[in-house]
Amino acid sequence: MKSGFVNIFGKPNAGKSTLMNALMGEKLAIVSPKVQTTRHRIKGILTDNDYQIIFSDTPGIIEPKYKLHEKMMQAVKGSLEDADVALLIVDIKDDLVEADEIFSSLSLKVPAIIVLNKADVADKEEIKKTIDFFSGKKYSKEIISVSALRKLGLKELLDAIISLLPEGEPFYNDDNLSDLPTKFFVSEIIREKIFYLYQDEIPYHATVLVQEFKEKATLTKITADIILQRETQKGIVLGQGGKMIKELGTQARRDIEKFIGGKVFLELFVKVRPKWRDNEIHLKEYGY
Repeated sequence: MKSGFVNIFGKPNAGKSTLMNALMGEKLAIVSPKVQTTRHRIKGILTDNDYQIIFSDTPGIIEPKYKLHEKMMQAVKGSLEDADVALLIVDIKDDLVEADEIFSSLSLKVPAIIVLNKADVADKEEIKKTIDFFSGKKYSKEIISVSALRKLGLKELLDAIISLLPEGEPFYNDDNLSDLPTKFFVSEIIREKIFYLYQDEIPYHATVLVQEFKEKATLTKITADIILQRETQKGIVLGQGGKMIKELGTQARRDIEKFIGGKVFLELFVKVRPKWRDNEIHLKEYGY
């Protein structure tokens, strides 16, 4: 039996969350085209007869500007410390020198696989050029090109991961998909919809706090607060006559029902907490 922690690192929007979801065969991490969608370390537990892999999706590596960013980078640091294998993911169309600088700065002490993502939109020459660039790098044990979105190259990647895993007993029960509570995933689903429905700074200035999660025989009642930084943002989130918040609630409820496998009654409230991203007390309350 092989068992271990396989943690995914990279720049924002390299495809870390999409890759973990593809490897898990389940949508555990929220995704959006915007950077900094992932704020927490999210674990996905993949168990088979011969192995258990605990994947960790981590926030994209950035230079912190707020206490929230500092918390996000602490999640990355924690993932570096307990990794058995590191997946260093890079968008094949991205700045390779910048990616190399980030990977070099991680000071990895475990074997790392370079995952060249979005290979489906690159030609053979581009892929070869990228492989040549990362070949021989000190941190690089193996280089594998994939398309996380199209689920291409995943078997080769999984085989490479398993070959590097240490032997050991499973850390979690067979039926566990994550170590996080359902409430966490509910708040993340609502937050994902904010990323898709609102423009400019709203997604970056918003967080979600689930206040009530009551499972009844036929229905789960969920009450959640959408926390914003400014009063002016409240009207944008609500929309004219409450149109936008209603659309947000409809889309979120649909995905939550799919996730928990049952009917949901979802109630959303909008609250303003000035400068919450720099407030230690608020950050702790919101789970950061």
